[in-house]
Amino acid sequence: MNQAQALQTDAADQVFAALGDATRRAIVRLVAQGPQSVSALAAALDVTLTAISQHLRILQTCGLLRTRKVGRVRMCELDGQGLDVLAHWVAANRRMWEQRFDALDALLQEDAPGK
Repeated sequence: MNQAQALQTDAADQVFAALGDATRRAIVRLVAQGPQSVSALAAALDVTLTAISQHLRILQTCGLLRTRKVGRVRMCELDGQGLDVLAHWVAANRRMWEQRFDALDALLQEDAPGK
């Protein structure tokens, strides 16, 4: 594995780890509907502002979410960077598994009766 692949794998690991938590998945679902304030997210998920801030920090670190201040309110919105990492990971792994299944199919065809 070269350095670029290792970095992409690390980034994908971060995104998958972030999405491994049900509260963070719920945050992403809510923000996917449109920008949400931190307090609205906390209220919708019935968690404290401290807890929601910790979840938001993790989602920001892996590129799934970004925040911006609008007056006195901190708004959250999706960040496509983390989603791009996931899309790349899925595409790369899909190609690998398709190649493996094609090779298995070819091997099974060679061993099929009548050949």
